[in-house]
Amino acid sequence: MIKVGIVGGTGYTGVELLRLLAQHPDVRVTAITSRGDAGTPVASMFPSLRGRVDLAFEDPAAADLKQCDLVFFATPNGIAMQQAPALLEAGVRVIDLAADFRIRDVAEWEKWYGMKHACPEWVARAVYGLPEVYREQVKGAQLIANPGCYPTAVQLGFLPLVKAGLVDCGSLIADAKSGVSGAGRKAETHILFSEAADNFKAYGVPGHRHLPEIRQGLGQMAGAPVGLTFVPHLTPMIRGIHATLYARIGREADFQAAFEACYAAEPFVDVLPAKSHPETRSVRSANVCRIAVHRPQGGDTLVVLSVIDNLVKGAAGQAVQNMNIMFGLDETRGLCQLPLLP
Repeated sequence: MIKVGIVGGTGYTGVELLRLLAQHPDVRVTAITSRGDAGTPVASMFPSLRGRVDLAFEDPAAADLKQCDLVFFATPNGIAMQQAPALLEAGVRVIDLAADFRIRDVAEWEKWYGMKHACPEWVARAVYGLPEVYREQVKGAQLIANPGCYPTAVQLGFLPLVKAGLVDCGSLIADAKSGVSGAGRKAETHILFSEAADNFKAYGVPGHRHLPEIRQGLGQMAGAPVGLTFVPHLTPMIRGIHATLYARIGREADFQAAFEACYAAEPFVDVLPAKSHPETRSVRSANVCRIAVHRPQGGDTLVVLSVIDNLVKGAAGQAVQNMNIMFGLDETRGLCQLPLLP
C-alpha cells in the first residue's frame, strides 16, 4: 500500500483527492492537515466521506508526513515551496496541485504570483505532470508540478495541431469558461450564489496567471515560442471547464485523423466523432478530457472544443493519475468512475 499524506485537505481539491483516494485499492491515507481545523474529524466537515475516511485533520507541524511515501499539496500558491523541500530531502515524493513548481522561469513565476520563490533549485528538478506529454519523465519523478485546470484543457486541445506543425503557432486563441469551484472554497463576493448565478463574465483579460503556464507548455510542444491570446470566463455552474480554441491552418491534413492518432492510446482523452459538441456535464466527476475538432465553413481556421472537470482531470484526478504512473501502477487505477448525469 502507498502511504499518502495530504497537506491542505479542506478545499475543493483536497476533498476531491480524498474522494478518489478513499476508493483507490492501493492507497492508505495516513495524514491530512489543516492548521485552522486541526482536531476536526474529516467526515464531520465532509459527510460524503462518512464510513470511508476516519481521520481527523492534524496541525501541519504535528503531522508525521516524512513517514509517507507520497504527499499531495492541495494548498494555496506559495505553501508547497515552503514545506515540500524538507519532505523531498527526506526521500518523500511530492505532488503539488498549486502553481509553485509549474513555471521554469523563476523570475516569470515571481512576476505573475507576486512573491519571492523559496526554493528555485527544486523548480528545475520538478516534472510537469501532464501525462499525455511527459509520461516517461513522470515515472522517475520525485516532485510533480500538477498542471492547472485551464492549462490542461487548453494544452490537450491544441497538442495534436501544435506538435505536428499543422497550425500557425503565432496566433493561437483560447477562449475558456470555468465553473465557480475553480476559484476555490473561500468566501469572496464574485463567487457568491447571488453574484455568480444567472450571470456570465470574462475576467483576467489583461493577463491571467495560467497564461505563462499554457504558453510554456505549448512552446515546448512546438519547439519554439508561441503567440497565445487567453481569455477566461466565469460561468454559473459548480464544476467544469469548456475551452474553445482557435488556430489558423498552416498545413493541410486530415485533422480529425490527426487527433484520433495522437490520442489513440490515451485512457483519459476521448476524441469525439466529427461534428460533435462536447458538454461539460459529460465529464463531470470523471478524469477525462473530451475533444472535438471543427473546420467551420471549410475555412482557414480550426476550432477545437475541449472539456474537463476542473476538480478531476484539472486537479485531483490528474494528480492521482500521476501518482499511479510514479508508483508503477496501471494508470487508470482508482480512476474509472463514470461521469455523473444529470
